[in-house]
Amino acid sequence: MFAVTILGNNSAIPTLDRHPTAQIVTCNEQLLLIDCGEGTQLQIARYKIRRSKLRYIFISHLHGDHYFGLIGLLNTLSLMGRTEPLSVYGPEELGQIIQLQLDCSATELKFQLSFIPLQPGYSGVILEDKDLQVGCFPTEHRITCFGFSIQLQKKKRRLIAEQARAYEIPAAYLSKLQDGADYLRKDGVLVKNDWVTLPPCPGKRYVYCADTIYDTNLIPWLRNADMMYHETTYLHALQERAAERYHSTSIQAASLAAAANVKKLLIGHFSSKYTALQPFLDEAQPVFSNTAIAEEGVTYIV
Repeated sequence: MFAVTILGNNSAIPTLDRHPTAQIVTCNEQLLLIDCGEGTQLQIARYKIRRSKLRYIFISHLHGDHYFGLIGLLNTLSLMGRTEPLSVYGPEELGQIIQLQLDCSATELKFQLSFIPLQPGYSGVILEDKDLQVGCFPTEHRITCFGFSIQLQKKKRRLIAEQARAYEIPAAYLSKLQDGADYLRKDGVLVKNDWVTLPPCPGKRYVYCADTIYDTNLIPWLRNADMMYHETTYLHALQERAAERYHSTSIQAASLAAAANVKKLLIGHFSSKYTALQPFLDEAQPVFSNTAIAEEGVTYIV
């Protein structure tokens, strides 16, 4: 299963029914948390997310609505007896912040916490684990900020059945071919793997664009994504305010989705000045029809 569950879809100031940014990405048996705004652990409990499956946390940047819930979550995991290792990725200053908070409260976590710093401006792969690959890329915000690209890769090669039969490869060996092995026949002929298989199909990909100004330089990272999340802090009438504050509008997010040929667009990070969210869809869908509000508690299949 490859899916995204929205825990928070608001911007800096929470409201009674909208919370700061946080998302759970389910990659088969592993859970990833992207951003951890205030109240995230309560949302995890509310939507019955299995904390024990959480393996990785990715923090896009150090504005409070994206990480103020992190130390509370780490402390709760420890109090609940977690022993499984946990890895946190984020801007390099975050490691110092976490350590200071732990030191000041004389807290010793019961599990191994690894912090992996992301250097300003860096783009590339930051994690490969089984069939999971995560990359990061810089976004244009007021401080160092990253987006994340998450791909669930298919490892098995595709078998060309007629070719395998032509080379008289026994059925019991076909699974090894899909794992990339060659086959040595009894007559001494070595059948190369690429004679009888094709490369794996591309895995599905989810791209998370954190806080950012409207930026067409992001398109190479977004292109052909199966699902993309992009902030839409303001409706388009406030595009000047969005630019001043290094945020985006509904129409800008939809324009990027269309230009990058993504399959589905989720929009979120709404300003608390808006009580109704339907106008965001009304603006975005004429530009990119397959747009959806990132609704809290809803799980979207990639």
